[in-house]
Amino acid sequence: MSLAYRTPDHRFTNLPDYPFKPNYYTLREGLRVHYLDEGPRDAPPVLMMHGEPSWSYLYRHMIGPVVEAGYRVLAPDLIGFGKSDKLTKTSEYSYALHVAWMRDWLDAMNLKDIVLACQDWGSLIGLRLVADAPDLFAAVVLSNGGLPAGEPAPSAFRKWRRFSKFSPIFPIGKILQQATVRELSKAEVAAYEAPFPNRKSKAGARIFPSLVPLGENEAVPDQERAWKKLQVFDKPFTCAFSNRDPITRGGDAKFRDRVPGAKDNPLHRSLKGHHFIQEDDPEGFAAAIIETARRAGV
Repeated sequence: MSLAYRTPDHRFTNLPDYPFKPNYYTLREGLRVHYLDEGPRDAPPVLMMHGEPSWSYLYRHMIGPVVEAGYRVLAPDLIGFGKSDKLTKTSEYSYALHVAWMRDWLDAMNLKDIVLACQDWGSLIGLRLVADAPDLFAAVVLSNGGLPAGEPAPSAFRKWRRFSKFSPIFPIGKILQQATVRELSKAEVAAYEAPFPNRKSKAGARIFPSLVPLGENEAVPDQERAWKKLQVFDKPFTCAFSNRDPITRGGDAKFRDRVPGAKDNPLHRSLKGHHFIQEDDPEGFAAAIIETARRAGV
């Protein structure tokens, strides 16, 4: 494993609406994970997991309302993103490693009765954590994501995969804006670009689309095993997908059909927005989390 890149702290000064104190945990491999930890330590935990190419900044408008409702919010930056360490070679990342890294961090947090809120790659990793340790989780709220296991890639995703792999430039802030209805301010766009000041820092973001197990992929057997666990997960499982995401639209149907906790759940809803619903409808996503946590009795 090559030396990891660590984005300089000055890149994160004066970010709009991001007043949160940083917390860090060092993985067994020596990589440093950054995470937010807001609210009382003895309150029920809500785990907010971001996707690609975003970071915990994505949840800045949701953390306050969920904490005010009586919960503790933890929002980690995946390895390769945000304030977490970044491997500089795309070949050093794998789906299995991302799951292992987050499991290491999660075990260190010593949490129970977790409510998982996830979107995009946050769901690919978060749902694997649920499958690996279902007893740790009280509920799940899923938006604009899934747990693919070898299905054909949608056309829109195939284009995204090609772009991420071959485009000579990879403008993180612009990518966020293109998948968001709300117009981001220049400062918000800059905040999304802050973790990635150079080409080597973007290796993790570049490779993520190629790691999604759509079509033939080494991760498919692990996905199939995870689905077997989810098909007996009977705790509240809420789908809160957006109405304008061309990649994940309709992806909730599989969960509503196959996950017991989703079948009898009256809290499913459609949110208004594009792929990054945390920007377009943070209030709706936060409400789904709070209502699902209460349904779970936490």
